[in-house]
Amino acid sequence: MSSGHTYKQSGVDIHEAASLVDDIGVLVKRTQRNRKLANPFGLFAAAYDLSGYKAPIIVTGCDGVGTKLELLLEHDLLEVAGKDLVAMNVNDVLTTGADPIMFLDYVGIPKIQKNQITRIIAGMTDYLEACDCILAGGETAEMPGMVPEGMVELSGFAIGAAEKGDLLEPGTIESGDILIGWASAGFHANGFSLVRRILTSENVKLSAEEMTKLLLPTLLYHEQPKALKTAGIRPKAMAHITGGGLPENLGRMFLKRGLGAALQIPFWENDVVQKVLRHANPADAFDTFNMGIGWVAIVSPNDAARVLEIPGAVQIGEMNSTAEVKVEIKA
Repeated sequence: MSSGHTYKQSGVDIHEAASLVDDIGVLVKRTQRNRKLANPFGLFAAAYDLSGYKAPIIVTGCDGVGTKLELLLEHDLLEVAGKDLVAMNVNDVLTTGADPIMFLDYVGIPKIQKNQITRIIAGMTDYLEACDCILAGGETAEMPGMVPEGMVELSGFAIGAAEKGDLLEPGTIESGDILIGWASAGFHANGFSLVRRILTSENVKLSAEEMTKLLLPTLLYHEQPKALKTAGIRPKAMAHITGGGLPENLGRMFLKRGLGAALQIPFWENDVVQKVLRHANPADAFDTFNMGIGWVAIVSPNDAARVLEIPGAVQIGEMNSTAEVKVEIKA
């Protein structure tokens, strides 16, 4: 007589999943050295005490790693995937002037492999610890038959908080304001559908070292807002340059008000990136990639000189009234 089917026979091991939670506990604690959850034990959702803020505003963001994840899995760069996931979400929260306070992740897998998931979460905690953001929880979904073997689904969710008066106001941007940028490490986690097409269609050969450079993690831009605040400078806006490149990510903040910007960006001194870019449509590349600039602050002309004293800062343009974002490589 059959004793009945089990969940484990169907491909899901709930005991292994519970064991994983215990295994990653040490990693999670690294993100709670300064910030703490409220009533952390026994709840089915994470709670954070906002009483330290006088007029708190909650900011949220949700993003993934995109098709870069396929290459990261292929080249066993799991920690990079975790860092990308955090940066793509936390950077968006930082653009508002908010502090990143909590992060949640979703990991979809065909079968639990502790080492694989632990490495991804280790990458997350490296970045979360750096920007003082709690890994507050998440979901590891074991879905045999839904997630293909060898693949992982990743999504991230960032929560930030700010004093109402500290939120940035892009509506104050005006002609004559200065755009100051900070470099990217590479393509970050955007545009990899085009990167992958070029690598395959053009048979671009990269060494293991070059591939690792191509797949460097998205930079976490928490130091730039911190440096601006320390210097007593309130930018009018900040932008994380992701899909859509400089034209779209900057333009969304001012084009509808009839403002524009003339940008001159430095030539991207990255030999591996250039091996890919030489095969991309030049105009489309500007609309797809960050082109070497991963973070931009728009500031008053009166503040520009002090902002340029922040490490890595470079002036990349000026606001005008053309109602377009014109980008060219600096001669």
